[in-house]
Amino acid sequence: MAKRAGSVQINAMRLIIDTDTAGDDVFSLMLALTRPGVSVEAITIAHGNVGFDQHAENALVTLEMCGRAGEVPVYLGAQGPFSRAPLDAAYVFGKDGMSDSGFARTAQRPADGHAVDELVRRIMAAPGEITLIAQAPLTNIALAYLREPRIAKALKHLWIMGGTDNGVGNVTPAAEYNFYVDPEAAKIVVNAGFNLTISTWTLTLRDGLWSTAQLAELEALGTDKARFFTDVNRASLAFARETEGLDGSLHPDALTCALALDERLILDAETCVVDVETMGELTRGYLSVSHAILPDIEVADPALKRREPNARVIKKIDQAGFFAAMKRALL
Repeated sequence: MAKRAGSVQINAMRLIIDTDTAGDDVFSLMLALTRPGVSVEAITIAHGNVGFDQHAENALVTLEMCGRAGEVPVYLGAQGPFSRAPLDAAYVFGKDGMSDSGFARTAQRPADGHAVDELVRRIMAAPGEITLIAQAPLTNIALAYLREPRIAKALKHLWIMGGTDNGVGNVTPAAEYNFYVDPEAAKIVVNAGFNLTISTWTLTLRDGLWSTAQLAELEALGTDKARFFTDVNRASLAFARETEGLDGSLHPDALTCALALDERLILDAETCVVDVETMGELTRGYLSVSHAILPDIEVADPALKRREPNARVIKKIDQAGFFAAMKRALL
């Protein structure tokens, strides 16, 4: 069992989370921050869902709600993608990313230092020890790799929420939001040589929906964390019902974090060749995932020769176990 020595847990899972904190990003943070045996060592902020500075405020509010204020530094990172203007999703999460709940500003402020520098410093200082969950556009991760390519081998594991698995996107028919917003960064990261697991939007549509009945079960817990969850989830739930016709809300980031924290929740996964489309007029940001029906043989055209697999792609999870993990986090 992990034991605390001051603010550091001995023999704990050492974790950094890169986030554009809004909606379900918050619930991912809650899973990690409340989990015994997990040491969240830093939160790094990327552009994405809503205003950049708001992402930091939302992470700080979440730390306070989880009783971790002042314990985990929050570092500001890249404020925009490699080659396009930032694209937000306030229409899903509300202008503040928290269903416009009006949470008070916290006493803790973002830490000195840039997220990219901190990613490099922390990973290289502890080779083979740090797990990184990336639940935002991958700009910070790509910049860190370009600055210090050795992080790809020094990082214990990189978990990415992003892309689709031969399925429909959530921004275009081809692309999921995180990869669509910065496909150049995503392409760099998936080809960098990280020990990589990808949890896709396709998986979220399959296994990441919590029904209205399940959400009511969480609200009925009656704890401060449960009330916080319900408040933050309100806009996402309304969007899922009114725009997507779903009976409940989708939780891609919490799903990714839950799997990283407990791989026993993974019921099926495949090691695949993945890459990201950066040039397509209609498919920019598309995650290409190899499929078992493709012959694994050399072909006449060298350009079509099968590459070595570079990612594990999750295909199916224990939905009940995922929901139970969130329920425990809200107690």
